[in-house]
Amino acid sequence: MRGAQQFGDGGVRVRRGRFLHGLPGVDAVGLQARAATLGTRSIKTTAKAYAIDLAISMIDLTTLEGADTPGKVRALCAKGGRPDPADGTVPRVAAICVYGDMVATAKDALAAAGTADIHVASVATAFPSGRAALPVKLADTRDAVAAGADEIDMVIDRGAFLSGRYLQVFDEIRQVKEACRREGEGSGAAHLKVIFETGELQTYDNVRRASWLAMLAGADFIKTSTGKVAVNATPPVTLLMLEAVRDFRASVGVQVGVKPAGGIRTTKDAIKYLVMVNETLGEEWLTPDWFRFGASSLLNDLLMQRQKLSTGRYSGPDYVTVD
Repeated sequence: MRGAQQFGDGGVRVRRGRFLHGLPGVDAVGLQARAATLGTRSIKTTAKAYAIDLAISMIDLTTLEGADTPGKVRALCAKGGRPDPADGTVPRVAAICVYGDMVATAKDALAAAGTADIHVASVATAFPSGRAALPVKLADTRDAVAAGADEIDMVIDRGAFLSGRYLQVFDEIRQVKEACRREGEGSGAAHLKVIFETGELQTYDNVRRASWLAMLAGADFIKTSTGKVAVNATPPVTLLMLEAVRDFRASVGVQVGVKPAGGIRTTKDAIKYLVMVNETLGEEWLTPDWFRFGASSLLNDLLMQRQKLSTGRYSGPDYVTVD
């Protein structure tokens, strides 16, 4: 990278190419071996029950289909607020994630049910491709925030990133971050999750660079995937991102959350990720404020496993609603 263009946040200023390309290369064999080792850990009885409830509380319950209707979104909100209608002790999910035009519907449904503490997340910036002009992406974000979105899930321009146009990607994240601010004094801002689509970034080194770039630009969360491509969240990629947020806080003093999304379908999978978070970052990150699952089908398996622990019987798939 040529020139002396810089980027930074909170007083941190770094030369874009020199810093990102100067990050240590990822030991792919070591990363995969570490992820595999953590995946062999098992927990039983009360610890497993705790992990299941924790995982439920970390889910971003999602519907992102062209055929979404207000009725489907309201049903999803009802499920998020009372995942098991027969058991009021089941925790609520962390958020309902929808397209921007469904934000108001979700907010109204959650408020009417007395579950307004559940966040509403909206995808934005021409999700899932990210292929749109910046003014369109910013308008998309502002519309969702104006409708009441508590969180914005944006996608980076992978073409720009893979072409080495890091400053363009950085500036886009910064401007979307600014668009997350609400009108009026003291109105705060929607939290920003930055999606990399790691299945398209090709290398672990690129995932590490994207993680640092997004965090320096002001991301509140870094997220693996849209769930719309063949390769989504994987344990090695998620471990790499967890290590990046750990190192970022050690260097800068800012804590950032992580959200693996796509392909996490079973309780066994979820527990592997929770073990990974605990072993890499510690208990401080084991809350919905700092770790989320982008996985709707996961909730059904968690509910069935939870019911088995409490009754000793494993229910069939008709025990839970089909999303």
